[in-house]
Amino acid sequence: QVQLVESGGGLVQAGGSLRLSCAASGSIVSINVMGWYRQVPGKQRELVASITASHMTNYVDSVKGRFTISRDNAKNTVYLQMNSLQPEDTAVYYCNARITSAQILGVSRGEYWGQGTQVTVSS
Repeated sequence: QVQLVESGGGLVQAGGSLRLSCAASGSIVSINVMGWYRQVPGKQRELVASITASHMTNYVDSVKGRFTISRDNAKNTVYLQMNSLQPEDTAVYYCNARITSAQILGVSRGEYWGQGTQVTVSS
């Protein structure tokens, strides 16, 4: 069974930094795109940043220049370095990955989510 486990959320003052980590485990054959989403109550979950297996990155405009996504393919881990945090960055952050996993009769491709980690930025 594939799992994504996140860590690194918390409370920080405006202008501060946090680093989120997300490690994938299980019978993983390969991981394609990995990404971070965020959601605030009453709003849709939005893509913050994504990174391909070849390290091509994509960011939502509101975090460009402040957030950096990276991944360690050997560790099946994706990171989100968040600098110059602002109160509007407050949300639950979710890790997402598209993973090919080994099954008894072959392989299975699926999209997986982490449990979410709270990021709160105080003004």
